[in-house]
Order: sequence, then C-alpha cells, then structure tokens
Amino acid sequence: QVQLVESGGGLVQPGGSLRLSCAASGTSFDISAMGWYRQAPGQRRELVASVWPNGATKYTPSVKGRFNISRDNAGNMVYLQMNSLTPEDTAVYYCNAAPPGLLGRFDVGSWGQGTQVTVSS
Repeated sequence: QVQLVESGGGLVQPGGSLRLSCAASGTSFDISAMGWYRQAPGQRRELVASVWPNGATKYTPSVKGRFNISRDNAGNMVYLQMNSLTPEDTAVYYCNAAPPGLLGRFDVGSWGQGTQVTVSS
C-alpha cells in the first residue's frame, strides 16, 4: 500500500504557474501508475495527467501543452507542473497511486487528501 501526501496548491493569478508535489511512502511506488485528478465544486473528479512506471505520460486535452507530470522513483515523488493557469483549472487536486490500468478507482490503490488550487485575479 502506498500513502500519499500532496502539497503546493494555493491562489494564483490567471496565466501564472504552480507546481504540485505528491510524496509517497510505503512499498510498490516504483511499480505503480501515478495520476493527478481534480474535482471542482459540483463536478465529477477527472483525470488530469498520469505517468506509468515506464515513464509514459498521458494528459487530458484541456491541459496538454500547459501541464507536465513527472515522477522521481528514487525520491518517491510525483510532480505536476502547471503553467498558463486559467480560472477553469480551479479545483481540488488529488494524487492517486494504483497498479497500471487501475487509476481512478476507490477500491484499488491510494489517494491523497487533496490540495486546493484557485486561479483568480
């Protein structure tokens, strides 16, 4: 089981940048797929970006070219660099660890507690 703690959220102006961090502890990090999800009020939780154990990444279309996910297996960390932020990126962002192919489920894998990102002038 992997335990996850997110950090790095906050208030930023439109066009600004933030970097979210997810610290993982426990076994199996290096064989887990990692994902960043977000949930805005009244909306479903959506997958923003994912990175597999082999380093392959995937992004939801609305963040492609603006966000970058990376992982540091030696340090058990996952990062989400977010650039050119817009108010539509405002949400609580969650880190998720799961066996490859099983991201997003609540009965498998682990979730962090979430970190708030607010994009506003």
